[in-house]
Amino acid sequence: MALCAGALGFAPAASAQYPEQPIRMIVGFSAGGTTDVVARIVGKEIGDLLGQPVVVENRPGAGSNIATDMVARAAPDGYTIYMVAVTSAINQTLYKNLTFDLVKDFAPVALAVRVPNVLVVNPEVPVKTVKELVDYAKANPGELNFASSGSGTSIHMAGELFKQRAGIDVTHIPYKGSAPATTDLIGGQVDYMFDNMPSSWPHVAGGKLRALAVTTAERSETAPDLPTMQESGFENFDVSSWFGVIAPKGTPDEAITKLNKAMLTALAKPEVKERLAKLGAVPANTTPAQFGDFIKSEVNSWAEVVKASGATVD
Repeated sequence: MALCAGALGFAPAASAQYPEQPIRMIVGFSAGGTTDVVARIVGKEIGDLLGQPVVVENRPGAGSNIATDMVARAAPDGYTIYMVAVTSAINQTLYKNLTFDLVKDFAPVALAVRVPNVLVVNPEVPVKTVKELVDYAKANPGELNFASSGSGTSIHMAGELFKQRAGIDVTHIPYKGSAPATTDLIGGQVDYMFDNMPSSWPHVAGGKLRALAVTTAERSETAPDLPTMQESGFENFDVSSWFGVIAPKGTPDEAITKLNKAMLTALAKPEVKERLAKLGAVPANTTPAQFGDFIKSEVNSWAEVVKASGATVD
């Protein structure tokens, strides 16, 4: 019967019934950060639509490379997927000895959201504008430090680009995710950071952090009164984050198609759009092929930024 079904062009019953068990969604950063928040929102909706829970599993470390490598080596059966972030596109050229290739070793599912980064400082730092931060850093060389969610993240690269363009002497302090970095920023252990808006904006609204500018070319709808880095004197400073879902290369087309459809359906829901909008995230709508092309372009674009920054990680 199975041979006959194949001859007639029908998929076997087992693949048509996907998913038949819970799906793991791996996140390369700690709980509480933007990648984790987006994964939990999207994962819950996908699970509800597919009739199986999507269990988010945090595997932080090495700028998300530990998690990325883990997924690249996972069984390509549709039951292990990855909430990939812009970090992975940066890592392709930032790290010298990666064990995976973001383009060749994965099957794209869909881009989920794009998110602006925002420059935030601890309120104890006596600055209220980007210019004041630059002037303060120049007046106190070597004294300020900036946090990131890990070496190679867009947050780190934004910080390095700012450091280079501003000509300031500051120290980079990497963390295993936005959540611990933000905690230390609030506590005063670090002075400033370029954070994903979803992670930091609640703290800005609560007065625990001060926002100076967004890093996108246009102002954010979440904070329309907040200037862009370009408006603050840094031309062509356009650094944003994105998050999407990929799976190990070889994952069945049936699984990719069902996951993509579930994602697009979830992201189109008004209540999901509203939740994401409050975080400053803008939902996307892509086919697997479109997301694959997007990833390729991001790898190439970030390679130029990495080269210009001079940053490298063994």
